Amino acid sequence: MTMTATKPRPKGYPGYSETHPRIEATAPLARGLVRTACAIWGLPEEMTKAAAVVMAELVSNAVRHASGPSVRVTVDRLGDERVRLAVLDRAPHRLPDLRTPEDEEQSGRGLVLVEAMSDRWGYDRLGPAGRPWGKRCWAELAVKPADL
Repeated sequence: MTMTATKPRPKGYPGYSETHPRIEATAPLARGLVRTACAIWGLPEEMTKAAAVVMAELVSNAVRHASGPSVRVTVDRLGDERVRLAVLDRAPHRLPDLRTPEDEEQSGRGLVLVEAMSDRWGYDRLGPAGRPWGKRCWAELAVKPADL
């Protein structure tokens, strides 16, 4: 897949996106996109690692719970202080559900990690209100002044 850079925002930061099959092998590709964007923006390794983990969890959720053949992953820098990661899929009614899994459960911790590692996260339905065609699950991480 080819990385697409979007038009820079007023602060001059381009955004990046890729479309991939909705399969487990997409998570490492999405982490690579995050690492590339963070390197271009000059962000430190600690921030880059956290953002890559969050993106992988968002992709994993889409792989497990969404529908459709593909997902779109995006990485945006919303000014100097914020990075936004997102995964778009075609399952507008299968919404993320933050829950605390039991100790013996093998899965269900992805959104717990997203919650812990991001400043805020959520989702947006895409398309007309009465007939959405998909959703965007997103997380925002703060770029701390020491990270600049």
